[in-house]
Amino acid sequence: MAKKVAIIGAGASGLPAIKCCLDEGLEPTCFERSDDIGGLWRFKTDREESRASIYQSVIINTSKEMMCYSDYPIPAEYPNYMHNSKVLQYFSQYMDHFQLRKYIEFRTSVCSVKKRPDFAATGQWDITIEHDGKQETRVFDAVLVCVGHHTSPNLPLHSFPGIETFKGQYFHSRDYKTPDDFKGKRIIVVGIGNTGVDLAVELSAVAKQVGIKKNKW
Repeated sequence: MAKKVAIIGAGASGLPAIKCCLDEGLEPTCFERSDDIGGLWRFKTDREESRASIYQSVIINTSKEMMCYSDYPIPAEYPNYMHNSKVLQYFSQYMDHFQLRKYIEFRTSVCSVKKRPDFAATGQWDITIEHDGKQETRVFDAVLVCVGHHTSPNLPLHSFPGIETFKGQYFHSRDYKTPDDFKGKRIIVVGIGNTGVDLAVELSAVAKQVGIKKNKW
């Protein structure tokens, strides 16, 4: 009997995890809390709690040759550095090509992952899931956690004395979508990583003033 594998998340890691399990003769079941694949790379205008998020203009900073799956090249006609919509299209093509959708249970949250009482002998896990308000527990031989690492924003407000009396708006970049709401405003972007620089440049086209600050945490 094939070993049963639970995969949590149907994004950039979850999809190839399903494919690799099938290649090895395993029986995968992927649980995706949202209504579609893509994870981080599925742009949505509304912010969703506990879900990674991108802004509308994001273009991937890794070439398509370096980011593609080894068993399914990115189409030659796609640009070398792709807009997030193209990345999502590629994931959809990958899923359809290998017929992975039937192994994914959408709108299903994983509530808990626990070792079974006989784990020492069986190596099995109890996975409690929730769908449409109903919970159930299933038994799996292995668990692959593919939820990414961009779901929880780091917002160290303690590093900003006086923030509690600040009258303006402040938020993490994961909540930024477009520059439309920042026309004519004065803005400070904290951080000079890829996202910080991206947003500073984009906002400079509409804002009254944009500054950028580097901190050490």
